[in-house]
Amino acid sequence: MPGKNFGLRTGPQETAVIADAAVGKLAQRLAHRLLEGPPDPAPDDPAHALALLHLLDQLQQAAERLQREAAVAAARAGAGYPQLGAACGLTRQGARRRWPGLFHHSDETPTEHPMMTTPARPFDVLLVEDDAADAMLIEEALSERGARNLVQVTDGVAALEHLRTPGNPRPDLIVLDLNMPRMNGRELLKVLKSDEDLQTIPVVVLTTSTAPGDVTDAYSSHANAYVTKPVNLDEFEQAVQSIDAFYLDTATRPRP
Repeated sequence: MPGKNFGLRTGPQETAVIADAAVGKLAQRLAHRLLEGPPDPAPDDPAHALALLHLLDQLQQAAERLQREAAVAAARAGAGYPQLGAACGLTRQGARRRWPGLFHHSDETPTEHPMMTTPARPFDVLLVEDDAADAMLIEEALSERGARNLVQVTDGVAALEHLRTPGNPRPDLIVLDLNMPRMNGRELLKVLKSDEDLQTIPVVVLTTSTAPGDVTDAYSSHANAYVTKPVNLDEFEQAVQSIDAFYLDTATRPRP
């Protein structure tokens, strides 16, 4: 991304020139050290150029391995795919394709998956969502706001099992999809808001449905908010971050 230098004293173009020069000198030195034969080969002898090509390929592979390690370190520190992409001139999708699996996801159903650990802030989020792609986007959006102890379950039955298991942390926020197998979001919402132990947990419905009936039913069942999933990825991220900002940073939460 233009203008991003991430604390460097140089701009992207100057940094590229410096990096090219440094890698070129390193490759030349390695070629001279490792190449068998005279230090100054004949003009028609391709040995030196081939050795240099081989070394540059090895350096490229090493750089890719180091990039992966740096991406993992940045993700663990709270960076999301948008920041990783910006650091390398990629889009969010490009960064995800280059470094898949930086965040733990699973398609197992129905079960629960701790997605982030050792949160910097004591906020626990229960995500009731069976779509793996949407779950990934929600996790990335939350990671932009700071570390979250996020647990994903894939239906209402698994959500209730998690909530009613002794020793599991009580969520500060439940993000709920509507259309899921076994027990869907509509059914789960009614159970949550009629349970004296669970009814004070904020529940935000985050769904693709724009049906007026779904909106009315959700609020009739005492959902705290109803948010339609935007199609645009940036708008999707902003919607999730707005939910996070209000319910975890702005709103006063009841004591357990």
